[in-house]
Amino acid sequence: MTEANDDAPAAGRPEPGPVRGPAPQPAGEPPAAGAPPAGPPPGYAGPPPGYPPYYGPPQQYGPPPYGPPGWRPQPVPLSPDGRPLADFGTRLLAYLIDGALLTAVAMVLFAPVFIWLFTSVLPDMTPQETFAPETPDFGGIFVKFVLAELGLVVFLLVAYYVYYVEMMFRTGQTLGKKLIKVRVIPIAPGAMLTRSMAAKRYLIEFVGGMVVPFFSYVDGFWQLWDKPYQQTLHDKVAGTVVIKVAP
Repeated sequence: MTEANDDAPAAGRPEPGPVRGPAPQPAGEPPAAGAPPAGPPPGYAGPPPGYPPYYGPPQQYGPPPYGPPGWRPQPVPLSPDGRPLADFGTRLLAYLIDGALLTAVAMVLFAPVFIWLFTSVLPDMTPQETFAPETPDFGGIFVKFVLAELGLVVFLLVAYYVYYVEMMFRTGQTLGKKLIKVRVIPIAPGAMLTRSMAAKRYLIEFVGGMVVPFFSYVDGFWQLWDKPYQQTLHDKVAGTVVIKVAP
């Protein structure tokens, strides 16, 4: 029986392989600042058995916004003086807020008028217990309703004029536009918004919509395909664009 060699590996124990150290760096210029290292990090001893070799850091796409090679972000539409334009959804939300405010004011002011109208008409339409039956004056009732509706229309036109013209040309904003952070400005760089521009917008947007059926929809959706300034028809007539305002 021979003596076991102390230098021989024990039974069942694999012979240790060479210790893997960091890959030698090639001679030459050092990598640029911010560039991923060319080899494995210092102290890397190699992958465990069954794992793939080191392939380096993941592929970098550059600074934000990230994207694959060759991808470029879409440019933001700008006004002629370089300010970002308001998109369709933002303008629609401001329009709905303005419409809701004006409708609420009209309902509060005209609710007493319509209550008085119904209370004054209802006794005329109720049969009275008299010897001579009376026929309700439907002509007079109709005239009262027509006058009330005409009064409501005139009130809305005047209120819309004050709201969309007198308020607009001073600051370029209504309450809805101020809440959503958008503003109306002239398309000509450096020009000031005038009352005439605001009045043209009002006439095309509201009066034109009342006269021509479905004109309001065509006017509002026009900005979706208008290039490059995303103008509605009332913007084009007035010579204005709508921009975003920094918060």
